[in-house]
Amino acid sequence: MLSADSVKVAVRVRPFNQMEKDARSHCIISMFLNSITICDPRNRNNVKSFTFDLAYWSHSAFIKNDEGILIPDGPTSRYADQRRVFDDLGQEVLKNAWKGYNATLLAYGQTGSGKSYSMIGYGPDRGIIPLTCHELFKAIQQNQELDKQYQIYFSMLEIYNEKVIDLLSKSKQPGGLKVRESPQRGFYVEDLTSVPCESYQQVEQLLKEGNKKRITASTNINMSSSRSHMIITVRFKQVFLKDNLTKQSDINLVDLAGSERQRASGSEGDRLREGSAINLSLTTLGNVISALAEIAMGKKVPHVPYRNSTLTKLLQSALGGNSKTVMIATVSPADICYEETLSTLRYAERTKNIQNKAVINENPTEQLIQELKAENFKLRSTITKIRNSGQRVEEETKELRRALAENELEMAEIQTSWEQCLERAQKEWEQQYQTLTQERQMTQTFPYLSNVNVDPQLSAFIKLFIRDGETVIGQSSNFSHAIVIKGLGIADKHVTITNRDNKVTLEPHGQAKVTINGVTVLSKVQLRHLDRVILGSNSTYLYVGLPQERNAEDLSKYDYDFFQSELAAVEGFDRDALGKRQGRLAEKVNPSVLAVFLDYIRVKPMVAEANQISKELNKDLKFELEVKNLALTDSRGHDLVKEVMVKVTNILTQQVWIWSRAKFVNRKFIMEDIYQRFVDGEKISVDRETDPFWDPIEAVHLGTAYVWLQSLNYCITLEEHVEFHNSQGEEEAILQMNLVPCSPTGQPLGEDGILIDPTELLGQRLDFQVQIIQCLGIKWLKQNIKRGIQIRYHVLSHPHPFHTKPVWNNVNARVDQVMQFTVKSVSQELLSYLQNHALVLDLWGLQEDCVGISSSFGDAELTDEGSIIIDYVKPPAPSRVLQETGDNQLSELYVKLSKLEQEIELLRDVNRTLRRDNVTLKDTLKRMMNDGTNPDGKSFHHSNIQASGSKGTHKASYEVEFAKALKRFYQSMNQVRSQLQGLRRHRAPDEASVDLLQLYLDKQTWAIKNVGDSFEMSMNTLKNDVSLIVKKKKEQSLWSSVTK
Repeated sequence: MLSADSVKVAVRVRPFNQMEKDARSHCIISMFLNSITICDPRNRNNVKSFTFDLAYWSHSAFIKNDEGILIPDGPTSRYADQRRVFDDLGQEVLKNAWKGYNATLLAYGQTGSGKSYSMIGYGPDRGIIPLTCHELFKAIQQNQELDKQYQIYFSMLEIYNEKVIDLLSKSKQPGGLKVRESPQRGFYVEDLTSVPCESYQQVEQLLKEGNKKRITASTNINMSSSRSHMIITVRFKQVFLKDNLTKQSDINLVDLAGSERQRASGSEGDRLREGSAINLSLTTLGNVISALAEIAMGKKVPHVPYRNSTLTKLLQSALGGNSKTVMIATVSPADICYEETLSTLRYAERTKNIQNKAVINENPTEQLIQELKAENFKLRSTITKIRNSGQRVEEETKELRRALAENELEMAEIQTSWEQCLERAQKEWEQQYQTLTQERQMTQTFPYLSNVNVDPQLSAFIKLFIRDGETVIGQSSNFSHAIVIKGLGIADKHVTITNRDNKVTLEPHGQAKVTINGVTVLSKVQLRHLDRVILGSNSTYLYVGLPQERNAEDLSKYDYDFFQSELAAVEGFDRDALGKRQGRLAEKVNPSVLAVFLDYIRVKPMVAEANQISKELNKDLKFELEVKNLALTDSRGHDLVKEVMVKVTNILTQQVWIWSRAKFVNRKFIMEDIYQRFVDGEKISVDRETDPFWDPIEAVHLGTAYVWLQSLNYCITLEEHVEFHNSQGEEEAILQMNLVPCSPTGQPLGEDGILIDPTELLGQRLDFQVQIIQCLGIKWLKQNIKRGIQIRYHVLSHPHPFHTKPVWNNVNARVDQVMQFTVKSVSQELLSYLQNHALVLDLWGLQEDCVGISSSFGDAELTDEGSIIIDYVKPPAPSRVLQETGDNQLSELYVKLSKLEQEIELLRDVNRTLRRDNVTLKDTLKRMMNDGTNPDGKSFHHSNIQASGSKGTHKASYEVEFAKALKRFYQSMNQVRSQLQGLRRHRAPDEASVDLLQLYLDKQTWAIKNVGDSFEMSMNTLKNDVSLIVKKKKEQSLWSSVTK
C-alpha cells in the first residue's frame, strides 16, 4: 500500500542559556499558533515570518518540578515540555511503525540550539529517543498475544568526517565501517552491530554505552559531538505466526551535526577549503533537500546528489523515499544568534516541501531471502564465466566473491531464530548490568573525575574513580593502580592522584600539562569538591569529592563553556574585557561582541589541540589565538568589528601567517584526519599542496596608525610622530610623517595661507601632500632583521589604496615618499569629513620570499601638475560598527572636548562678524575713493596716508597672530587625541598579581590626569592668545580714537 505525503516539520524555540542571560540578550522571535516571526536586531523593520506544521514555544513560562523535569508554570502557560513534543512527534513515529511503515525523525539545528536536548534529553528530563523506545516496549507489553511475536533490534552509529563509527561495537574500527549498496536494501552499513532487545532497560543501557563510545571514539582527539551525526535505528518486527505474515519497520532517529558559525571572512580564501570532509554531509544534505523541494514544485532537476556524502546515502529512504519522515528544527531566540536562527528556519521551510512515498513492509524477510538467493545465483554465474573465459581479472573476481560471501552471511543471520539472537545477547547484557551496578556503588563510595563535553548531553558519562591509595592516570596501563585515558597531550604517566585520610591530592609528572580552575599546576595540590581539571590539551573533567563533601549542587552549570570562559578569564580575556576595556561593567554586552567571545572560547581548545598535533607530527608550528581589531578603530575613532583569528608561527624560520577563524577550523579538521591516521599506525605522506600545515609566504598586518585630518580645514601643516598599534593595542613602531597643505605646484603654504574660517575653502581647490618620512623602532624587524615593511593607506573616498615602496633589513626604515592629492572643489561634506576623521595608515610586515604589496594606483585621474585627483564622495553609512563608551573619567574629558569645540565655534562666529564688518568698511572706503573726498573735508589721499601706517597694518597683524594661535592650538589638540587613543588601547596586564594591577591602575590614573591637564592647557592657551589679540585690538582702537 503506497502512501505519498510531505515531510512534516516542527520548530522548537529554546530558553536563553546562561551566557545569553548574563549578556541580557533580547528575544527576537515571536510565535502565534504555527507561525514564527523573527526580527533583525539591527533593523527592527526587517521582519520575516514562517509557517510550519507544528511550532513549540519552550522559551519561557516553565518551572522545574521535584523530579528535575521542566514543566509549564501554570494552566495558562504555553511552554511546550518534552512530553508534549513527544506526544506530537514521537507518537507519530510509533503510529507509523505499528502500521509497518519505515519512520524517520530528523533533528536539525545550530550548535547549542537545544537539538540534542530535544532528542536525548538531560538527566530525568528525557527526550524523544528514550521516550519513543520506552513507549514502544510499553505498547508491546499491552499487546501480547499467543500468535504474535515482537522483535526489536537496536543499532547506533556516528558519522564523523565521512567515516562511520559503530557505537555498539567492542572492537576497533580503523578507517570506519564501509557503506555498501545492494538492489534489495539500498545503502547500508556493512558489519554494523544490531543488538536484540526485550526491555527498555536494555535499550537505556545501550544508549549509555553508545554515548560513552561516542566520547572516546577518536583515539587521541577530544572529538566534538557537535561536528558529528548520530543515527539510531530501531528495527521493529511484528511476526503473525498464525498467518505466516511479518511487518517490519525501520525507525531511524537522527541527531544531525550542528552547523558552525559562518562569517563573511570564512574559509573561501583557503586553498584547502575542499580538503576537509567535516561539513560535507550537512552541505550535501542541504543540496538534496533543495533538489527534492524543487522536484515537489514541479521543476526539473537533473539528479538528486544522494551519493555525494555518507549521511545522504543512509538517509535516501528518509528523504524522498520509502519512509514517513518528521523533522524538528531547534532555534535560539537570542539576538546574538539571528543569522543562525534565520538560516535554520529557511532550511526547515525548504524541507517541508519534500514528498515521500512510503509503503507498508509486509513479509520482507521471505522476500529478501528469495532476492538474496537470486542475486547469489547471478554472482556465481558471473564468476564461472570469468573463469571459463581465461581472463585474469583479480580485482573484479575478488569483489564478486566478497558480495557472495556477504549475501550468504546475511541469509544465515536472517534465518537465525529470534530466540537464538536473544540468547546470544543475554550474556553480554548480564555483564553490562553487573558493570552498571558496580558503578553506582562506587559513585556513592569514592571521589571521581566526571567528563565534561562540549555537548551537555554527553557530559558525566565517563567517571574516573579515585580509589584509596595512589592512582596513576595516563596513556599507559603498566602501573599497579592505573586509569588509562586517551587524549592529545596525555603522557604515559600524566598525574598521580592520592586518596588518603579523607584528603585527595594531584601531582603532575615531568612536563605533563595540568590546569585546575583555569590555572596551570606544576606541583602537588589538594583537590577540592567541584574543582575543574583539564589534563593535556583538552581532556576536561569535573572533580566530584568525597561523599561527605557533596551537597545537592546543580552540576550542570559547570559545562564546557564554563571551563573555557574560566581559562580565558585567567588570561585576562573575558566578555567584559571585550565589551568594556575601560573597566566599567556594561549593562548589556553588544551582541556582536558576545558572539566574538563565544567564538573565542570555542576555538581556544582547538588551538591547544592543533599545537599538540603539530608537536607530535614534528611540524614546528605554533598557533596563537588573537582577536582582530581588539584595540583598533576606524577613521572616525569608532571601534572596528572584532573577529577571532589565529596567528601561526614557524618556530624554526620565524615565518608568520594570520588565519581567519573559518580557515583555521577547516585546517584543524584536516590536521585531525592526518593525525588519526598517524595514531592508527599509517605511514603519513602529504605533499606540500595538500598539507594543512603549509601555506605560501604572505605579508602580515602589523598595526594601524591614525593621523587626524582636521588641520587641512585650516590649511595648517601637521608634523606628526604617531604610533602604529597592533590588534592588541601594543606599540609596533613609530611613524614620522607630515600632512602639508600646498599649492598646485607642490609649494607648502606659509603662515599667510592659514585660514581662520574653513568655509572660505568652499568651492575652492584644495591641494595637500602626504609625506611619509621614516618608520622607527619596528618590532617586526627587531625580531628578525631579514624582514621588511610597507605602509598602505586610503585617502578620502578614493577607491584604490596607496602604498609605499618595500623597505628591507632596517629597524628604522627610511621611506621618504611624497604623494600629492587634489580636491577640485571643496564641499561642506568634505569639511565635515576632515573635521571628524583621520587618515588611517596600515603597517604591513614582509618576509623572505614574500613579494611586496602591489602599489598600482589603478585608473587614478591626475591633474596637469601630476597630482592625484580625489574628489570627495560621501560614503554610505558604515555598518557593523561597535560603539563603546569609556569610563567616567574619560567621559568627562570628552565633555570638555565638546565644550571646547563649542567655544571655538563661538570664536568663529565672532570672526565671521568681523569679516562682514570689514567688507562693509571696504565698500565705504571704495565709494570714498571714487568721490575723492572725506567727510571731514580732507582729501582721501591725505586720510589714507594717515591710516596706512596704522589701521591696515594692524588688521593684517591681528589675522596673522590669530592664525598662529590656531596653529598652536591644533598641534596641541593632536597630541591630546593621541593620548586619548593610547588610553583606549591600554589594557590591564594578563597576570593576576595585585602589585601589577595596582601599578596598572596608577599608570592609568596618571595618564588620565595628563590628558585632562593637556585639555586644560590647550583651552587656556587658546583663550589667552585670543584675549591678548582682542586686548591689543581694543588698545589700538582706543589709541586711534584718541589720536583722531
